[in-house]
Amino acid sequence: MYRSHVLVCGGTGCTSSGSPQIIERLKDEIEKQGLQDEVAVIQTGCHGLCALGPIMIVYPDASFYSMVKVEDIPEIVSEHLLKGRVVTRLLYDETVTSGGVKALIDTDFYKKQHRVALRNCGVINPEVIDEYIGTGGYEALGKVLTEMTPDDVIQVLLDSGLRGRGGGGFPTGLKWKLAKQNDADQKYVCCNADEGDPGAFMDRSVLEGDPHVVLEAMAIAGYAIGASQGYIYVRAEYPIAVDRLKIAIEQAREYNLLGKDIFGTGFDFDIDLRLGAGAFVCGEETALMTSIEGKRGEPRPRPPFPAQKGLFGKPTILNNVETYANIPQIILNGADWFASMGTEKSKGTKVFALGGKIHNTGLVEIPMGTTLREVIEEIGGGIPNGKKFKAAQTGGPSGGCIPAEHFDIPIDYDNLIAIGSMMGSGGLIVMDEDDCMVDIAKFFLEFTVEESCGKCTPCRVGTRRMLEILTKITKGQATMEDLDKLEELCYYIKNNSLCGLGQTAPNPVLSTLRYFRDEYEAHIKEKRCPAGVCKSLLSYVIDRDKCRGCTLCARNCPAGAIIGSVKNPHIIDAEKCVKCGACMEKCKFGAIVKK
Repeated sequence: MYRSHVLVCGGTGCTSSGSPQIIERLKDEIEKQGLQDEVAVIQTGCHGLCALGPIMIVYPDASFYSMVKVEDIPEIVSEHLLKGRVVTRLLYDETVTSGGVKALIDTDFYKKQHRVALRNCGVINPEVIDEYIGTGGYEALGKVLTEMTPDDVIQVLLDSGLRGRGGGGFPTGLKWKLAKQNDADQKYVCCNADEGDPGAFMDRSVLEGDPHVVLEAMAIAGYAIGASQGYIYVRAEYPIAVDRLKIAIEQAREYNLLGKDIFGTGFDFDIDLRLGAGAFVCGEETALMTSIEGKRGEPRPRPPFPAQKGLFGKPTILNNVETYANIPQIILNGADWFASMGTEKSKGTKVFALGGKIHNTGLVEIPMGTTLREVIEEIGGGIPNGKKFKAAQTGGPSGGCIPAEHFDIPIDYDNLIAIGSMMGSGGLIVMDEDDCMVDIAKFFLEFTVEESCGKCTPCRVGTRRMLEILTKITKGQATMEDLDKLEELCYYIKNNSLCGLGQTAPNPVLSTLRYFRDEYEAHIKEKRCPAGVCKSLLSYVIDRDKCRGCTLCARNCPAGAIIGSVKNPHIIDAEKCVKCGACMEKCKFGAIVKK
């Protein structure tokens, strides 16, 4: 029996910051101190506070160490693990109070969260099936197979109000019901773990921190619709998630939780992995299935829908990782439990990846209906450097921008659609007053153009024409007629593209036009970027009254565009200036301004 357990984050973020080296050093130091029989070191998934990684939590006192370095380990082992004295200087400062140390759950980042999909992330070793079982893992599958009919399972999901967390928000129980109603000699259960949205890492974190929850949920889905085979389509750029899925599948097979005659009930179900090559379009359900079949990942016309004719022409259901992560808990706790969280039409919780101009970048899970203000100011810690909130982008390239006027909007499926955005898979990128909304729209269009599969003309050609107009606007070369053409193109592409990705590609442009049209008009009419982002519309000028002639700007200019002698005011040659901003950054007297 160990007296202490040291949990170290092994998610992608902390791994990139050196957590594997920290774990190795930790084990060495523990052995040096002769504590190997008293202290266990456990590699977990993501704890959520990615901005503070690498993260380490010592139990039973739950001391939360943040931004740990390899060189900190000897002190933590000798002081805390050996002598019982917490190393206060390394603790997450939010947990330190005048009276001692408060629980992590009481910090601003965690206290408004409610973890369902993320309940085991950062808590268990994802590579040990016994730890998942120890938290109630596979009990839901056992209950389903021994106490419930397939119709019972589907009814629980319908009653719970669970909607797909991949972006569309389609009722999960209804999708399963439609697939069950279609008779076939073979049916399939698929998991979308492709997650191609910029700034999104929710599904990756679940797979890295709790892979068995997805396997269990997929087996439940197989029982409900009458399928015996499942496929997880995961992007190859997620190596940690892929490795842990492989380990989890092998362990589940060894425990007879996948394979033949599960729980001795006669139910057969197995799961295989298929690796995606990073094509954004393969996040669309029919393109994903085409890719699993070994063909070029392109969408198919619908109908027929996958529940009728999906993978290999057989009835198929596809849900994303987060959707599946909710299902075992719904089975165990009941539909009413899940439905008690959230709003009338958006039940349960939602996982968001917070990024951009925000203090606490990371992963959060909140009840539906939590306001954007609560997420950004309270959980996220607000905007750095005293800047003002300008907009939040949700839904990735398929979503839209939420302006400050909707800062208090309760986040759910219907509210976001009503204001021109969408939930998407859960990326939430925060922007401040220094961001140009025309440039943001251009960024997402560049991504869409690059990732278009090219199958249908509206998306293949239309998005490229949109990008050309946006580029003209950011260069100060556009007319108001171009703006009208841009808006017309948006609606044409939205109404005529083959798949959901093409149909939603204009959303970032439409939402920024709706709320920030004045910025577009400033670029066109005044040849000015109000945020000072678009290089073609910028100029750097030296205030001769403030310039001390220190030559620091000239010495740091990569283009040799600054002219002047020591102790005399300098000037910038606009023809040579590459508008990199190095001069303004280096000037100690505030003499250089951006116009």
